[in-house]
Amino acid sequence: MQVSREIGARDGVQAVVVAMATPLNLELAANMGLAPDGDTSPEQLLIAIRADDEDALTGAVAAVDTALAARERSTGGTATAIPQRTVGAGLDELPSDGPALAIVSVPGSYAVAEAADAIAAGRSVLVFSDGVPVEAEVALKQAAHDAGVLVMGPDCGTAIVSGVALGFANVVRPGPVGLVAASGTGAQQVSCLLDMAGVGVSHVLGVGGRDLKEEVGGLATLDALAALDADPATERVLLVSKPPAPSVAAAVEEAAAKLAVPVRSAVLSADSPDLTAGVEGLLRDMGLDVPVWPSRPGPAEAPAPGAVLKGLYAGGTLADEAMLIAGPALGDIRSNIPLRPELDLGADFTARGHVVIDFGDDALTVGRAHPMIDPTLRLEAIAAVASSDEPAVLLLDVVLGYGADADPAAALVPALSSARDAAEHPLPVVIALIGTEGDPQGWSRQADALAAAGAAVFSSNSAATRYALDLLGAGK
Repeated sequence: MQVSREIGARDGVQAVVVAMATPLNLELAANMGLAPDGDTSPEQLLIAIRADDEDALTGAVAAVDTALAARERSTGGTATAIPQRTVGAGLDELPSDGPALAIVSVPGSYAVAEAADAIAAGRSVLVFSDGVPVEAEVALKQAAHDAGVLVMGPDCGTAIVSGVALGFANVVRPGPVGLVAASGTGAQQVSCLLDMAGVGVSHVLGVGGRDLKEEVGGLATLDALAALDADPATERVLLVSKPPAPSVAAAVEEAAAKLAVPVRSAVLSADSPDLTAGVEGLLRDMGLDVPVWPSRPGPAEAPAPGAVLKGLYAGGTLADEAMLIAGPALGDIRSNIPLRPELDLGADFTARGHVVIDFGDDALTVGRAHPMIDPTLRLEAIAAVASSDEPAVLLLDVVLGYGADADPAAALVPALSSARDAAEHPLPVVIALIGTEGDPQGWSRQADALAAAGAAVFSSNSAATRYALDLLGAGK
């Protein structure tokens, strides 16, 4: 997907798909008028390009070859090295005391078998893939529990295991706090704030966004809590999640109370809508001072009368947090991940009124990269807000770390500048910048660039949301 994005930005290239020839990617190519002729198989690489002329096409094909070769060299691959095609085959080549964790990142329809092979071999498994049926998730987690291993995921985007960052993790210092997270961006917010406070993490065990729902019952959360309780490097545990099913939350709370390691909750709910407050409570538990969280608030540009909140998020948990904090002050907020079913936005992302959109939702990442990698859809939404005659305050998240856009400000700054120039009314922009100074993008470098473009920048999403409410005249 990154190669597709690079080639698609070339002059003269109209459309491009560089992906494995899975049914989903073939459907995507067909919708773009790039369906291949003849039979294909999911093991084949599909390269389809439409260009203005022969010269542009030739240059694009050469650029694809160069980009793929560069990625192969960066991972130490060679033209003659043929990796095993399944987790099971790969584990068969390793000694029984080899790696204890397998990572599965294939389309959801193939992920279940790969994860099951890892569990059968006595390995824990991180399932990065989404699109796994919930009944399969339950079966995998029950099998893992019986085998004494852990399933992280499906749709586990962030984890840190014994100091090794996986997925969209951030560069954070090692330390005594273990996280169990049914939330990727929530785990990133919490671990980054801990790092800013001088406190490190032992492990970040992502369990998948559905784990605390009724259907799954917290199976992986309970196993992850038990694993951290037995870990000598973990002295405290913080539990992070989107709003859970009440019965599951009660069961997890009961189990946590029986552990030797102290467990604090940063589970979002109407009564506890603030991840930053959860971190601050943990710091006080540890006898530490709560720091002043870094920010670049800048001048407070007032919106026009009658302005509404437009939250355009890459992280679902951060979007939930924003709605939980803003909802009591603003009233109903419509969303594609609504807090109440009757507030479902559907596909009308240009709807009037208060709106919060999660561009990282599974329905919006079919056939395209996550918005932390490819910001195209969100940039289009920013332009749509600017072109509307409805006055607004823009609230965004920008999430740094491994795997994310190498320089998100490079695309966002010109988009924000264009939006502010085009808008009929003043368009204040507030950004929650989630990351650390050690991240490849650098928190301060990104914050300075975004602030120079006129945005108010905060390291805490709850602080950013409350600042936006103040601009709307709805703050407490």
